[in-house]
Parts: sequence; structure tokens; C-alpha cells
Amino acid sequence: MVPTGPYGSWPSPIDASLAASHDGAPQFVQMVGDEVWWTSPRPEEAGRRALLRLRADGDGALVEESVLPAPWDLRSRVMEYGGRPWSGAEREAGGPLVVFVNFADQRLYAYEPDAPGAEPRPLTPVSAVGGGLRWVDPVLHGGEVWCVLEEFTGEAPTDVRRVIAAVPLDGSAAQDRSVVTELSDGLHRFVSGPRISPDGRQVAWIGWDHPRMPWDGTEVLVAEIPYGGGRFTGVRTVAGGPEESVCQVEWDRDGTLLFASDRGGWWELYRLRRNGTPPFMDKRVSGAMCMGREEEFGGPLWQIGARWFQPLDSGLIAVVHGRGANALGILDPETGELVDAAGPWTQWSATLAVHGDRVVTVAASPRSGAEIVELSTATGRARVIAAPHDDPVDPAYYPEPQIRTFTGPDGRDIHAYIYPPHHPERIAPAAELPPYVVWAHGGPTSHAPLVLDLEIAYFTSRGIGVAEVNYGGSTGFGREYRNRLRGQWGVVDVEDCAAVALALADEGTADRRRLAIRGGSAGGFTTAASLAGTEVYACGTIKYPVLDLLSWAEGETHDFESQYLESLVGPLAGCAEIYTARSPGEHADRITAPFLLLQGLDDPICPPVQAERFLSQMAGRGIPHAYIAFEGEGHGFRRADTMVRCLEAELSLYAQAFGISRSDVPRLELNK
Repeated sequence: MVPTGPYGSWPSPIDASLAASHDGAPQFVQMVGDEVWWTSPRPEEAGRRALLRLRADGDGALVEESVLPAPWDLRSRVMEYGGRPWSGAEREAGGPLVVFVNFADQRLYAYEPDAPGAEPRPLTPVSAVGGGLRWVDPVLHGGEVWCVLEEFTGEAPTDVRRVIAAVPLDGSAAQDRSVVTELSDGLHRFVSGPRISPDGRQVAWIGWDHPRMPWDGTEVLVAEIPYGGGRFTGVRTVAGGPEESVCQVEWDRDGTLLFASDRGGWWELYRLRRNGTPPFMDKRVSGAMCMGREEEFGGPLWQIGARWFQPLDSGLIAVVHGRGANALGILDPETGELVDAAGPWTQWSATLAVHGDRVVTVAASPRSGAEIVELSTATGRARVIAAPHDDPVDPAYYPEPQIRTFTGPDGRDIHAYIYPPHHPERIAPAAELPPYVVWAHGGPTSHAPLVLDLEIAYFTSRGIGVAEVNYGGSTGFGREYRNRLRGQWGVVDVEDCAAVALALADEGTADRRRLAIRGGSAGGFTTAASLAGTEVYACGTIKYPVLDLLSWAEGETHDFESQYLESLVGPLAGCAEIYTARSPGEHADRITAPFLLLQGLDDPICPPVQAERFLSQMAGRGIPHAYIAFEGEGHGFRRADTMVRCLEAELSLYAQAFGISRSDVPRLELNK
């Protein structure tokens, strides 16, 4: 007979340390020769990202091998969210050459891992001005590295410029900034990395300017590469615009320019054909290659170098596509036929790499964490080749997600993934309803993926349900759904989360008295705004949040998002009162539910000063709350010890707010 125990009190083998050790996913896959290389999280090594390769050992078996030891950490800080931090190539002699950005100093390095006694050598200098010099999305081209250069010109976070630049591989720029050649003209404040045509005569990239975000409107630029090098010439815009988001551009083998645009309401693939004479591009854009599917073939460009599609030598195109959850498919651009890879995976990352008939990327499912998967277009077979998922506990403890669509205000659809409490050896008393925590994702122009997350399992295996809400404004459901948040941040997201929570209670799935909300970054704002603006929740967990919209818009954040609120709230010049009205920090007096506030002290995006001001407003009000700040943590926590403390503190908050008895985590001290 299965033992009975109250929801939230169940024992679980999924402890906080286990969840923390499985946090993060492989990223930035690339083929170096015929080898697969990628970056991998290391929560137990102060949160660094390591570079790994898959190579044959002495017996011919493929094994994972670390390329760089600690403390090397492959992460770029361009736009603070970074992007592709490395690139590599197999040389005719001497083995592979790798160039990478090291997080600690943001310098670009070159490394020959197979050369005896070789050490990484710097290619770029250090600047003491503001945030210094930063680099992202490197491309090896002849004797140079072409990449995005972000250069601070003053001490303010908005004193910055970005261009495409060429860095010599000989190390001559390591101490001399003047040796770096600026290739683009700086017409746009933001640029993506360069994509060089197969014949080496042209280059394409994406640019955009404040106040637009890249999911609002971008432009595709094409230029000629001068013989002998130097600044690009003949720069022209060939696609995009203020209300058209192009998130990726690539060259096909025949000189056709491929790009993902949402001009039709969804990010779809388009192409510009080569016409043989200058300016080389026919400006007549063909129709989308998969029109009418109402699926996304792209996504929000939070990180430079994301790859949702890659052309193959065969003329086919590997694509990540879908609505909500997604798939890996092979597209015939001539017929529009699209064939998906078979397998259990429901979330494929925008990190495609191709070599011959091989397509490699990162995928996950509700029953497996992120792993590196290879699809053979010759056989149609998809298989895990590296970073395989391992079950650290019996999978019977994993939650079983439900894909749901709820009805919100004005009858609008709200997409969500519901994870009911689940335990193979416990049930709750028949008359008891479970507590639920609504998870509001960050961004807010992002989405919650349908994958195995041991943080979710940490709660569901203890008897606490989780509802991940892809509120209006989330990506993956077309531009119209994404635009619901325009001018409505702090309204639509709050309403949608509340609608899901109350619907679960009304249908008898959740206990109305034991609903909570949690979120980080933009989700932290939604959480705090929900606690201040509704009476739905018994408590909340607020992680590295935006709390004061007016101060955030007036200089308390970094350059990339410094004008994000122009679209999310409205033009600051005419809407200052709305900024104030929607700021949780201005309405701390309305918060009556206990909360936990978690903050990284090195966060340049949502700085701790916002949390500190918010806490000063709460002081002496008698509302139970706790504040935990972490040295060495930025925006999003990376260190295992930090994540352990956060999860245990969060569980303790829920136990106290929901009236659950637990002795397996330290009691969170709540101040008043």
C-alpha cells in the first residue's frame, strides 16, 4: 500500500545539490574538422563554462575531452548576455586552432590544443575605460579573426559603440588597439557577427538601433569585401525594417542569402538570390519557404551568434522550428517539404552545426536533460553522441507535464505547462488539494521550454505543483502573441499568470489558499508586481528583479536593454507616470504576502540597488520577508552553492507559508 502524506511533505531523492549539479546545458556547438566541439556548464567550478570536444581515443571510441582547464571560462559580455564565445578550424598542419573569449578579462585568445606545450595567447588588449573591450561571435578568416567588437568610450553603461572588427592572429593587437581594423562603419548601435559569402567577396550581418529591440525590428546589411582587406564597401540594406525582425542571416553554398524574418507574422525563412553582377543581390525577396505553417523558424536574438538554421552542402537546410515546443527538421527550399527528425526531444537549441550530411545540436525533452544530438541526413537517424542524459534518480520521480491553454481576460489564449505533484511512493489524503507555484519566465520576450528541469522536479517530487506560464508577450507563438506585451508589461503578464493560477484552483487542481509565484529578472518583476497588484498568492520568490521602472530606464541598467521599456511600457518622455504606477518598488505598501528576495551583487542588468531600495520600503511593515545576496553572482546564478541555498530557502518559504512541516532544509529566517 502506498503511504499517504500531505502535499509538500513528501521525501524526495532530488535534493538541492542534485538539482544544482544538473543546471545549465551545452551551448555553442561547432564542427572543427569532423569533430564536434561545444561549451559546457560547470556549476561546481564557480559556474565557469568549459570547452569540450568529442574525439577518438586510442581504440577508436569517441570520448569527451576537456580542451581548457579551470579557470578558463568561455563567456562573452557583449550586450551582457554575450553570445557565441569561440570558433575553431582544422588546419592543414598543426591540428586545430581555437579562438575564444575569456570571461575574466574579456580578451580574445588563440590556442592550439594539440601543439605540445601550447598555452592560450592573447590577441586583444585590455582597456581601462568603462567596461573595456569585449568580443563575440568570432569567425576565422585568413590570418584574422572577424567578430563583433563592443568598446566602451566612457564610464556610463551606455557609453559604448559596436562594430565588426578584424583582429590579427599573430598577436600584434594584444597590446595595441590601433592594430584592430574596424570593418563596418558603425551606422547601427547593435550588430551581429559577420557572415562571409562562399566566394569571399561579400559579407552580411544584422543591425538595429535604440529604441528597438532585435525582436521589434532589424535590418540585413550586405557589403563588398575589398581585395586586400580593409573596411567594407558598398554597404546597403537588403531586408528588414522598423517593424520586421530578422534574427539570423546565412549564405547558402550558391551565394544565395538566407534569413529568418517575421514579416509574415512568424519567423520564417526567406532568401535573396545572387544575380551575378554588382551589387550581387537581387532585392526581390522570394516568399517564405514554409508559408502557412504558423510556426517559428527563429527566435529572439538575446545572444549574438544564435543559429536556428544552417544550409547543407546538398542544398537542403537544417532548421529548428515549431510553435511552443519545437523540432529539428530538414527543409527542401525548392519544394517547401520539411521532414522532422524522429525522437523524444521537444526542445532544440539555436546552436546548429553542420558538416557534410551531419547536423549537430543540443536537444532536451520532459524525460531527459539537454544532450548533444546528431542527425544524419543520409540515414534520417538522430542519436545522442555527447553529454548524454543520465538519470541521477529513478525517473519515476520526474514530473509529467501537461500542455495546457487557458482562457484569460478578453477571452485571450494563455499557454502554459502544468507539472502536478508526482511521487512513485506517496499519495496525498483524498480531500487535500496541492499547493502550486506559478513560474514567470524571464525576458520577458522569451519562453518557458518543455524540458526536464530538476528544479521543477525538486518541488513536484515533494508534493508542490508547478505551472510554467508562457504569458502574452512570450516567444514561440508568433508576432501577434509576442506583441501583446507592447505597452502592457506589468499588466498582461500579471493578468495571465493570475488567470492560470485561479483556473487551476477553480477546476480543483490547486488549493486556492496555497498559491505562490516565482520568477527571475523580468519574471522577478512580474512576481513582485503580482504580489503588489493582486491578492492571488500566499507568497512569492523574487529573483534578481527589475523593481523600479523609472530608475531602470534612466540609467540603472546596461545599454542593450536601456530602452527596452520604450516598447514594453511606452515612451518615457510621455509615460513617466505609467512607469511609476507599474513599479513594484513604488507600491511596496500594497504587498501583504511573505516573500523571498534573491540578488547577485555583481548584477549589471538588475543591480542590487533596486532590491535595496525596495527592502527599505518594506522595513517595519510587519510583512515576513527574507533577502539573500550573493557575492560573485551576476544576472542569473551559476554557482552550485548559490543554487543550493536558493532552492532550500525557497522551499522553506513555501513550507512556512503553506503550513507544511519539513525538517530536511534549513529554516529560512523571515524578517518583519
